[in-house]
Amino acid sequence: MESKAVARYVRVSPRKARLVVDLVRGKSVPEAEAILKFSDRAVAEVVGKVVHSAASNAVQQHKVRPETLYVAEAYVDEGPTLKRIRPRARGMAYRINKRTSHITVVVKQREEA
Repeated sequence: MESKAVARYVRVSPRKARLVVDLVRGKSVPEAEAILKFSDRAVAEVVGKVVHSAASNAVQQHKVRPETLYVAEAYVDEGPTLKRIRPRARGMAYRINKRTSHITVVVKQREEA
């Protein structure tokens, strides 16, 4: 049993988002939510919403308790890049890339041994 949640077109670079996602991969859902709640990174709020959404999907669709869930997969893919220009000296223009991310979280139920 697994449930998935995706946040698409998040306005943060994938490199920064991967730092936060790496913190919660493999952790139980309550532990992951606690880690993200106290993280200093701005994207931690978005990742926390995705983890919560994936857990809620599992509870609603498969009728499992949220304490038995863990973050099985969590990854960040690159979304489309918004290209902007910045005026520079002597009529030149420098390009600014405003990167976006697609954040995916998959939760599974822990196997009781």
